[in-house]
Formats: sequence, C-alpha cells, structure tokens
Amino acid sequence: MTSPLDDKLSNALGGRTASALQKGLGLVTVGDLLSHYPRRYAKRGELTALDELELDSNVTLIAEVLQVTERSMKAKRGSIFEARITDGRGILTLTFFNQPWRSNDLKPGVRGVFAGKVGDYKGLRQLAHPDYQLFDEAVDLADPATKKWVESPIPIYPATSTVASWQIAKSIEVVLDTLPPLEDPVPPSVRSERKLLTYARAVELIHRPAKDADWGAARKALRFQEAFVLQSALLQQRALLRATAATPRVPGKLAAEFEAEMPFTLTGDQRLVGDEIFMDMARSAPMNRLIQGEVGSGKTLVALRAMLAVADSGGQSALLAPTEVLASQHLRSIVRTLGPNLSARVRPTLLTGQLSTAERKKALLAAVSGSSGIVIGTHALLSDNLEFFDLGLVVVDEQHRFGVEQRETLRQKGKQPPHVVVLTATPIPRTVAMTVFGDLDISTIAELPSGRIPIQSFVVPLAEHPGWVSRVWERTAEELAAGHQVFVVCPAIDPTVTEPDSEDPSTSPEAGGGAGSAANVTEITASLKANPVLAGRRIASLHGRMSGEAKDAVMVAFAAGEIDVLVATTVIEVGVDVPNASAMVILDADRFGVSQLHQLRGRVGRGSVAGICLLVTRAEIDTISRERVDAVASTLDGFELAQKDLELRQEGDVLGSVQSGGRSSLRLLRVAKDGDLILDARELAAGVLEVDPTLKDHPALAEALARRLDESEAAFLSKN
Repeated sequence: MTSPLDDKLSNALGGRTASALQKGLGLVTVGDLLSHYPRRYAKRGELTALDELELDSNVTLIAEVLQVTERSMKAKRGSIFEARITDGRGILTLTFFNQPWRSNDLKPGVRGVFAGKVGDYKGLRQLAHPDYQLFDEAVDLADPATKKWVESPIPIYPATSTVASWQIAKSIEVVLDTLPPLEDPVPPSVRSERKLLTYARAVELIHRPAKDADWGAARKALRFQEAFVLQSALLQQRALLRATAATPRVPGKLAAEFEAEMPFTLTGDQRLVGDEIFMDMARSAPMNRLIQGEVGSGKTLVALRAMLAVADSGGQSALLAPTEVLASQHLRSIVRTLGPNLSARVRPTLLTGQLSTAERKKALLAAVSGSSGIVIGTHALLSDNLEFFDLGLVVVDEQHRFGVEQRETLRQKGKQPPHVVVLTATPIPRTVAMTVFGDLDISTIAELPSGRIPIQSFVVPLAEHPGWVSRVWERTAEELAAGHQVFVVCPAIDPTVTEPDSEDPSTSPEAGGGAGSAANVTEITASLKANPVLAGRRIASLHGRMSGEAKDAVMVAFAAGEIDVLVATTVIEVGVDVPNASAMVILDADRFGVSQLHQLRGRVGRGSVAGICLLVTRAEIDTISRERVDAVASTLDGFELAQKDLELRQEGDVLGSVQSGGRSSLRLLRVAKDGDLILDARELAAGVLEVDPTLKDHPALAEALARRLDESEAAFLSKN
C-alpha cells in the first residue's frame, strides 16, 4: 500500500503551486512538504528587531505600518508608493513601483507579516515589492475562537524569494486538511515509554500549534523518530553486509616473524585495535572497520599487520592512497618496516599513473598472478585492467579524499567480498561517528608512540598587534638557521582564487573573519623572496592548480631538503613525511576550520625535532573565527577539537558524500547536541532489528526506511 507521504504535490495542490515549491525549495512529495518544518514561531502581538536585519538576506518579519507616502518618479512616468514599518526600535521601508492601490491595504497602525529581500537605498534598509499578509485588526477578542487565533504561534518557514513563508503555510494547511491517517514508524511500546506524540499528531502540531507547548512536544517526537529511523537504516545496512560471505584470514608465520623482529614496541591502542581487526578477519563475514587516529599514531602500522595476516592465508591487500607521493612513501615505509627478508616474500608493489609502460605491466602481472601480497597505489588501482589473484583486504588511506564509488570499485575486485579497513587522521566525534559511520565498526588510536615531542602552537593576533608579523618571519629564519625547514600555508592561490580544498568558513565582519583579501601563495612567495631576513633561502610554491607531476616534484624536493620554505595551500594537508620540517606558519588561520588547522599542524614535528605552529590571524577577539583559532592553539587533542569544530560550524549532509557545510539532510536532529538521543535511538533500533531483522512485523518502519534513504543515500550507506 502506498503511503500518502509519497503522493506527488501536483496531485494534492495543483500544478502551479507544486511547481513553485519544487523549483524554489526542492519539495516534490507530500512527505517533503510536511517535513519542511518551521524554523521558528512568531506571535501576532510581537514585533521583529528590524535593526538587526542583514543586507541581501531573505526575511519574514512581523511589524507595524508607521507612515505611507506616494510620489511621482522624476526620470520617467509612474509613481513610487512607500510604507515605513517599525518594531519600535528600527524602521524599514517597503517600496512599490506603480502600485498606488497598495494604499488600500497599507495604512498607519496596521500590523502584518512581511517578506522580501533586504536591500539598501541611500543608507536605509528597504524591501522592494515585498509580499505581505495583514492581520485583521477588527477582531473580537471576547470570542474564544478569535482569541485562540490571535494567541496561537505563527510558523515561520525557511523560504525563498519566490516562495514566501505563508505560501508554504497555506499549502501545508491544504495538505493537512485532506491527509489520511499516517502510520507511525516508532513502535507503540517505545513511543509510550518515552511519552511521545504519535507521528500524525506531531505533524499536525508542528505546523498548526495552538500554544508553544504544542510545537515543543511535536519537535521532541519528530526528532526522536528521525534518530530512530536513521539508526535503523544504518544497523540494517550493517546486518546486510555481514550476511555476505568472506574468506576468513588468520595471522600465521609472516605475522609472527614480523612481531618478533619489530624494532619497537606497539602502543596499547595499536595492540588493542590490531586484535580487533584480527578477530574481525577471522570471521566468515567481511570486516568493515574505520580506524581513526592522530597523524603519527600508527594507523598504517596496524593496517600492515592486517596485510601480513592476509598474506599468511595466500591473499592480497590493496592500499589506496590519495596522491602519488603518498603512495610512494607508503611503499618505502612498508619495505623499510618489513625489512629485506619479509619484503622479499611479500613483494610490496607500487601501481601509479606515473609508471612507465613496462613498469605498469610488471605491476599488473604481480597483482593478477598473486606474486605480490601488497599492492599500493593511487586511482590506478581502480582501473578496469587491474585484476587480483585473491584480494582479501582493502585499506583506504585518508578516507575523506575518496568518493564512495571509488572505494566500492576497489572492493568489487575481490572474488569474494574482501575485508575493508578505512583510515582517517581526522578525529570524529562520537555522535558523528554513530550518525555517519553507524554501519562500520569504529576503532580509535588515541595514544601516540613514546618519544614524540608535542608541537607548540601560538596565536599571532594581528588585530591587536599588527607589528608582530615581522617577528613571524624572524622566527622562520631562526628555524632555518638551525638547519630545519618551514611550511607556510595560505588559504588562496592568488588574489582571485581560493584553494578548492580550503574549508574557508565565513569571513564576513559579522562572523569576525579577517578583513581584506586572503593571504595567497603568489604574493606571499614573492614577498618572502624579497624579505632580507630570508635572503639566500630556497623558497618554492605549491598549490592545487599545478599539475600532479609538478606538485609531486615539489614535494619530493622539499622532502629531500632541497627547499627551505614551502609556501602552499591546503594541498599539503595530506602529504609526505618531512621529519626535518619543524615549523608551520598558517596565514589567515581564521579562514580554515578547526579540524583542518589541526590536520595542517600535524605536518610538522614528525621527527626528533620539536615542532612549532604559528597561527596568524586578523580576527577580532570574541568572534567565532577567533574562537576557532584559539581552540586549536589551546590543545593537541584532536578529539576535543573535533567536538569543538562540530559545535562551531554547520554539520552538513551527514548522509551524503559531502560531510561538512551546506544544507543538512537531517531535519530536526543535531549531532552536536543530540548525542544521548541518538545513542538511545540506536539501542532501541538494535533491539527491534534483532527480533525482526526484515521488519516484517514493523511495516511502517520499513516504509520509513525506504523513504528516508533515496537512491543516492542508500548507495552511500552500502558503500561505506
């Protein structure tokens, strides 16, 4: 039976209205419209703070008409009708061209809801040709029905310049008046225990509340339902994956020899996570595990132990790296860590786009014949002509650099589903992990190897101390004089191009961002070459507009010590180890996100040399931008920073491939605030699925899962 939520809006509202809602807001079905929840609620007696409106923003506000005027246009025929509206503090002008009949509606003392785009005319805020809906002032407050209408909250919806808030409200009214009963995806026992409204009642009250308590109770029920449906989807996907058969892989002779010959001792976390992986791979269901840990925490070492366990069973491992330089580094590091004896038996092989035809053929043969137990490469691993003899393990390094399709392409190269390990150096808060990666098992390596010297981080606040910038370059010269190398990071390539990889949070004055244009590689490189403090130093540039070959050449030269100062964009966020790089200067640090600053900082202090990071910012004290920078300087704990980052910025589309910024596919649920709710919903969903894995006895929940996961989101979940 088809749910009424799946009905097309064109059937419920008519073609013209449905077309406007689809074009303006992307709403296609009845379910889409009903889940377009109000962003706030207003009262007919209250006024909006007009003096706080931002230019170019689409606003919906309640105000009172103060004064109206009509005058003729000077340059051409016609008239201008203006109405000044007020909230008692600020004044806003409504402007209409050649519409004198507006005087019939807009009269001094009239109140209503006004919507439009905030513009500026001669320094005054105005709305040109706004939409409005006036309140009936001639109401009898003694009438209970009228009194209830006056006191009921007005839902204010996210709107556009083409679809006003009250137009959305009217459409929802029409749909609600004809809506058949809605089935509830949350089981009655769960709903009753948590004192939640039914789904149908919650939908009614969030859109048509009689009092504030109504929409509060509705949001509570709908937020829980969203968490419950989402976690059910993730857990069901996890169960489906585990229902497929994989070849068990158990550590044997190679793994034991490696353990015996290791010149260092594993940390407690490395040992624990390694044991979790071994237990997973010993099963006949495919492992699907995310390993998160700081830069330098030993994630690759843990993955290498798993690769040896696979090699012990005659299988092969594929390690997918985001860049050619990083793939080559992985090869050298693995060969060095294994030693000559084990390397000769496992035969690690490199496959990248830069190989010669002969080298490529040799690498392809090693993979298809099974003579190579570990194949390391970039996107070349995804090519159609690459085949494996027995692919048992896929390791993806820096998972955020790859699309889910690429990971799935590599996984499909196994004759049976291979085990999968995904590595990330970007710490993920627990609630995000449950929401985004809820179908993966998650391991954390928080403990750093002994002997690592902590990086010192300092904020260079140019808003308070503009002269300190010269000290930054003096400090750079001191590191160079000690025989070390320095990174300088800029958010832009040149005065007109921001690096695409830069998170570039808002830098508007309201957000407290740095004033003026962003520091850029082109100008900073020229400036440093001309700076007498750095005279004679070898200074080079690196950015995303360079070819892959040119970027790799620069990074290899820097790693070899042939470059003293590397001025770069965020392309160095995932890069080679340069143990001799001791300092990082991040210019306009407020233009980066918290996690990105932490990732960049991890590029230095990787050897025996102490690392220093200078976070240069023009952001003012007590702004969000400055708070981001101060947070990074205050701690080296990536997990603490990841939680702070989540609180300071948009959560993004947590079910889609873009996991930061932009419009979230979550409606009411907020992973930064609703951690306990998400965990509670997950436990309850797990209980339902354990008893009824196919949801045969929970058809409403099964239907909600099908609706919640559109094709792209379902594909995303199945490929993680």
